[in-house]
Amino acid sequence: MISRIKLGDYLRVTVYKRFDWRKHYLGVLAMNHVMKIGIGVALSFMALASVAQADEFKLSNNQRISCSRGLSAGKLKTSTCKSYAYLFNAKTSEYFRCQVSLALTQDNKEVINVQADGSCTKKPRIFETDGNYTFDATETEPPNTNSFFGTGGYAIWASDTTTQKIRGCITISSGLGSDISKCLDMTFQ
Repeated sequence: MISRIKLGDYLRVTVYKRFDWRKHYLGVLAMNHVMKIGIGVALSFMALASVAQADEFKLSNNQRISCSRGLSAGKLKTSTCKSYAYLFNAKTSEYFRCQVSLALTQDNKEVINVQADGSCTKKPRIFETDGNYTFDATETEPPNTNSFFGTGGYAIWASDTTTQKIRGCITISSGLGSDISKCLDMTFQ
């Protein structure tokens, strides 16, 4: 008699379940969709939090300009204009005094030299706590010769309401047919 022994008694046989790609792919897609929604919600909350904490910068409405002209040896003329403005943080009540200047040296025929300078100096907070503040400023002008020489020049100030960024521009009439103009981005100290 021949005995029939099962093959499984001598060899270990493992039966693998057939892998279904369709179910796996649908599961990955569902998880991918969940992750995208979760990341979108997290980014939305982060954006709302940054908007709630954002500082708002305002430029003062009261800018001034003063100009002077002088004569040097050799028939050289020097014209200098200075302007200032204030940049105010409406949330913290910190502010900066910004000044831009332009100096122009010329003879009767041409402009020889143009120099420009500008920066902002930080001033202390007005209020101890954060809030939603408004601001304006004024100060006395230094002596100038605008009335004696006619219009010496003009200044334009521009600021970004969402960041601490301000630009001052001065234009001086050279009297030679073209105006000299310079714009400077302020540095904060």
